[in-house]
Amino acid sequence: MSFRLKLICLLVLPAWLACAGFAVPQAEAQSATIAAVVNGDVITNDDVNARARFFALATAQPLSPDVLQRLKPQILQQLINERLEMQEAQKRGIVITGKQVAAAIGEIEHNNNMAPGQLRARLQTLGIDPDTLISQVRTQLGWTQVLRQVVGEMGRPTPAEIDRQLTLMKKQGAQPQYDVGEIFIPVNSPSDEAGAEKFANTVITELRAGAPFPIIAAQFSQGSTALQGGALGWVGADQLDPAVAQLVTQMPIGAISDPVPVAGGLVIVQLRGRQDAGQSGGADTILSVRQVFLPFSTPLNAQNPTAQQRQTMVKLHSISDSVHNCDEMEAANKANGSPKPANPGPVNLAQVTPPQFKALLTRLPVNKPSPPLIAENGATLVMVCSRSTQAAGLPTRQQIAEQLFSNRIGLAAEQTLDQLHRQATIKIMQ
Repeated sequence: MSFRLKLICLLVLPAWLACAGFAVPQAEAQSATIAAVVNGDVITNDDVNARARFFALATAQPLSPDVLQRLKPQILQQLINERLEMQEAQKRGIVITGKQVAAAIGEIEHNNNMAPGQLRARLQTLGIDPDTLISQVRTQLGWTQVLRQVVGEMGRPTPAEIDRQLTLMKKQGAQPQYDVGEIFIPVNSPSDEAGAEKFANTVITELRAGAPFPIIAAQFSQGSTALQGGALGWVGADQLDPAVAQLVTQMPIGAISDPVPVAGGLVIVQLRGRQDAGQSGGADTILSVRQVFLPFSTPLNAQNPTAQQRQTMVKLHSISDSVHNCDEMEAANKANGSPKPANPGPVNLAQVTPPQFKALLTRLPVNKPSPPLIAENGATLVMVCSRSTQAAGLPTRQQIAEQLFSNRIGLAAEQTLDQLHRQATIKIMQ
């Protein structure tokens, strides 16, 4: 299990922040009234409002106050789960230091070419308390350690188990394969069913309006695949719940399903791809690319760029006019002292985010520079050197072992959290 995977929504946030022109609904002014009490720990309505605004940011949608209001019961349930998770970590003597949290947030910023402290500043600009991010990071780090203790080293797959999984995968190559995403919403009791369905329908509306599925899955799915942004990967119909299997064999690629009742709750399904029998794992488009990145000395204000920023854009346009192949792109990147490597390595087109950048790389002719891509910290030219199709094939034994262990971690998460709920004293204020 990876904290980094769980926070996939945070890892891609800066791409949305860079182009965010939407209005984030502001919480109504109110005192920090109590929303729930979990084993004596208080969750305030301010906590719920902050997470609701975070949801608006993650979806990059101008959500109306009434939509956010409908989301709040499920957001409160998520905060209750997180409080139970953190309490269990503390009970086990697991201490997450401020240094660990800072390192984790620093990793997020580093992976998105952000300066230290830049993510915190952007959240504050959008009216979101950085403690919302800090709390989620701290809880996930602690919960990850709890689950590793629960599963322990005895949960590591044996060579015989890996052999059985390999044999099964080879057999699955003889049937159609489906690339499936899921968002699981638990229903713990009949009284929760109406609220869960209302939340599911609200999420579906935002997904169909363009909100990114992996971000919403990572933020709100309660299933084990939330760690992978809801990705089940390539599976056969016999690996799915019968109701889901019947659905994915009929739905068009890219479609978002209505809520599907399954054991323990509801699931929202996205069909991402379909392959005929014998094409197990599908095929990926792999790009070889080169880039020229020129940094800005200060964060960009698009309405009032500095002289350095204007000069940087003039230089980048000049480079764009003069380069005609990837060797020249590498030379230009080196000559201008770019802090980023010209060659970022092979790029799997299916994993590129956000969708606008993926679309640009899809249609960009080989050996032709892209238009300048402008972000807060600098501007970039990108050139596609080549495209190739690569069969996904069977995973390695190590990859299978990690997947099996991850599945056990996911099962442990569900069972442990269910046990914590049964043992807890939880009071939700009306």
